[in-house]
Amino acid sequence: MTDQPNADTFEDLLAANEQFSMNFDLAGFDGVAARGVAIVTCMDSRIDPLRMVGLRPGDAKIFRNPGGRVTPQALEALVLGVHLLGVSRVLVVPHTRCAMASAGEQEIRERVGASAGMDASWQRFGVVPDQEDALRQDVAAVRTHPLIGDRALVGGFVYDVDTGLLRRVV
Repeated sequence: MTDQPNADTFEDLLAANEQFSMNFDLAGFDGVAARGVAIVTCMDSRIDPLRMVGLRPGDAKIFRNPGGRVTPQALEALVLGVHLLGVSRVLVVPHTRCAMASAGEQEIRERVGASAGMDASWQRFGVVPDQEDALRQDVAAVRTHPLIGDRALVGGFVYDVDTGLLRRVV
């Protein structure tokens, strides 16, 4: 149990949603990426995937997971994005100081196990021993996918969580 206010309920979030809905201006979008962009990035809360590249809601498709990896699910989303949702540019964006790139699989398992109070040695977490090598592999996976290939430009970047800057790797 956490000591955050309203941690055992969703009331704070529902109240915020009600406020959000009072000025809601996103109705009417057709679901197509208006700027033709898809971003695969980490679930880290320090990343604002749209604003980091000057976009707004409706401009891009976002896929987030631990480490910002191009998983089979990410590839599925990108194929749909390219063929059905107007995606013509793909950014793969892991980030600095990522937990998935700064600890080993065993260490993450032990930390999760300690938090859960049970054995977590069976759970795979997909740590990233070499972030830039993984990024190159992920970009190659998108570029060579038979349903994506040359239908989209693909770039690999590392986002610096301390400066907000992107550094192109591939």
